[in-house]
Amino acid sequence: MVAGEPSGDLLAARLLSGLKPHLPGARLHGIGGEHMIAQGFESHFPMDQLTVRGLLAVIPRYREIKGIQNQLRDRLLADPPAAFIGADYPGFNLGLEEQLKAAGIPTVHYIGPQIWAWRGGRIKKIIRAVSHMLVVFPFEQEIYRQAGVPVSYVGHPLAEVIPLAPDEAGARVKLGLPQDANVVTIMPGSRMSELKYNTVAFVQAARLLQQRDRSLRFVAPMAGERQRRYFLELVAQAGLQDVEILLLDGQSHTAIAAADAVLVASGTASLEVALFKKPMVIAYKMMALEWQILRHCNYQPWVGLPNILAREFVVPELLQDAASAQALADAMWQQLSDVPHRLQLAQRFTEMHHSLLRNSAVESAAAVLRVIGRG
Repeated sequence: MVAGEPSGDLLAARLLSGLKPHLPGARLHGIGGEHMIAQGFESHFPMDQLTVRGLLAVIPRYREIKGIQNQLRDRLLADPPAAFIGADYPGFNLGLEEQLKAAGIPTVHYIGPQIWAWRGGRIKKIIRAVSHMLVVFPFEQEIYRQAGVPVSYVGHPLAEVIPLAPDEAGARVKLGLPQDANVVTIMPGSRMSELKYNTVAFVQAARLLQQRDRSLRFVAPMAGERQRRYFLELVAQAGLQDVEILLLDGQSHTAIAAADAVLVASGTASLEVALFKKPMVIAYKMMALEWQILRHCNYQPWVGLPNILAREFVVPELLQDAASAQALADAMWQQLSDVPHRLQLAQRFTEMHHSLLRNSAVESAAAVLRVIGRG
């Protein structure tokens, strides 16, 4: 197995928890993080050697990462495993899977690359590389079936972690927030690059909202101490220290559960907000060059996962230059004040939650067992 970043580590660890009872003597090895290692996994390289953020950041580290891929390939070809499982990280894993499958080693990829959003031509490589695809969104099944790639829908792990009826009152008690407060959670991202481009506009929007309603309370979960320091540095540089924000160490789910509405960077966090049945504004800024590349690659009018799953703009998306502080504040004010819309959203997001809810550990493990002839 190979996971190249924390989200893949969590995904793979869940699969391992379902697989281990059926294969008690199996050797589980490759590249993984702390959650996989806790499941008895043996990692040949530190996972963080693979973790690279952004299209351009990979270029200076290409030779190093390619070297790791080649070393692992040679090891697996010399001692073939019953199966290879790539946990997301498609840039690395699909290339490795293609070589292993050509040598007769069954390959499983978990989760399906978002070819429905961009880089649809990648399906040709997937056909060559993947013996069986595990997907986390129901609509993805038909895409891979039509391409001739065996596929299993295993549900989205977040739908199991997040309760169908979140406890807003309990979350507010935990964070020391008044039950009658109007709470806005701001989530500019966990990656340093996301903080760099999103933080100032998000906090400026919070200041504008605070000027409209002095009773508003703002909460911002930080992914780690490094992110917290950088967030505060950016806020200070922009002269925004007067905006009162409760910074949390982690606790992102508690911060979402406690909120009336969430200003969130596009990505998996927006799906988490939807599963908590909260109104939101999705926003994203990035390096200008990356934006110019990506804006011409998208196949759909939507970027945020809640809108993609709904197949319509159920919540606003403000990207790059459109994500000005004023535009973000105006959109958030609408989400806070439109009560009928909030009730409709809660119903839509509840239906979405049910559609994503499966026992992903059991379902993904069952698919792998079928691939190796142990189903």
